[in-house]
Amino acid sequence: MSNIYTLRAFFGGQWSSSARLDGQTVVITGANTGIGKETAKDLAKRGARVILACRDVGKAEAAMKDIVEESGNQNVVVRKLDLSDTKSIREFAEAINKEERQVNILINNAGIMMCPYSKTADGFEMQFGVNHLGHFLLTFLLLDLMKRSAPARIINISSMAHRWGTIRLDDINSERHYHSRRAYGQSKLANILSTRSLANRLKGTGVTVYAVHPGVVRTELKRHMNLPLLIMWKVVRPFTKTVVQGAQTSIYAAVEPELVTESGGYYSNCGPASCSQAARDDDMAEKLWELSCQMLKITWE
Repeated sequence: MSNIYTLRAFFGGQWSSSARLDGQTVVITGANTGIGKETAKDLAKRGARVILACRDVGKAEAAMKDIVEESGNQNVVVRKLDLSDTKSIREFAEAINKEERQVNILINNAGIMMCPYSKTADGFEMQFGVNHLGHFLLTFLLLDLMKRSAPARIINISSMAHRWGTIRLDDINSERHYHSRRAYGQSKLANILSTRSLANRLKGTGVTVYAVHPGVVRTELKRHMNLPLLIMWKVVRPFTKTVVQGAQTSIYAAVEPELVTESGGYYSNCGPASCSQAARDDDMAEKLWELSCQMLKITWE
């Protein structure tokens, strides 16, 4: 099986499965563009009700029209969600908990990459705030509904860039020193560590959680790259994935039947993948979990 995954990774093929999601509800953050939109399109084709959770409602509505047209599924809706503002996250979750009978799949896909230093509405460093804390809070607020919807799955989009970062507990908001690439790496490392911690807390609930590296994908995320990185990007671009190829591991984690008995792992190219030693540090994962709860003022039993 590993040889198949290696070949798929080399040729950038699509994962194939006839699995259906009729009667299931999916929430995807950042689903108006890139791999989020492609993931939404695929899951809509499988019959799911798909909720596009996006900051830019105009772009999301345009994406919704494309998804409905290509999938033939009319059950696609847009809800506003700004992951850089906990007020928006709480308002979104409140609406979902009130309007939806179930959420079977949550894909924490939205992200920001290597942006200039800035802070969220709540004063968090932007990359850590959006990529980790925003999704951490969203998951917390939707989890009771997901438990009632079990079996259910949570997919956290991480990156091989987790190897660039360390969790700086004493300067989590990069206020003393900011390096955009390392801050991005910290946020992606946090995604994997929180996946591990959450999996332990969800044992026996019927809700499973997975961290995913989509590959090096041609998306809008590169818009904040500096000149040396953009030059490097042009060199490696022929070897990168399209957004369709980049969405495959997210789709795999959302629908592959065999994964129902797995939780807490890290996946790439539609199969298990190795992560850094720092991403397997369960002591740090617990410290990060506690700090995240403190920063968000939540109590997660």
